[in-house]
Amino acid sequence: MTESTSYVEQQIQARIAAAKVRVQAAQKRRDDLAAARRRGLAHRHAQKLRNQAEARWKREEQQAEQDGPAAP
Repeated sequence: MTESTSYVEQQIQARIAAAKVRVQAAQKRRDDLAAARRRGLAHRHAQKLRNQAEARWKREEQQAEQDGPAAP
């Protein structure tokens, strides 16, 4: 059994479908941005840890130079 739909009903259905597509596209953009943000935060955190380790190494190296040669 086929339902006959009027032109107005067809236009309403088309608008509803277009709205769903826009909502899905907006959600995908939000998801993509959230994923990029997480990657960026992880990268910055890793860089901060590398910088801290390098600073600690330099401090220890300077301290060793100031203390002089190690006793045998």
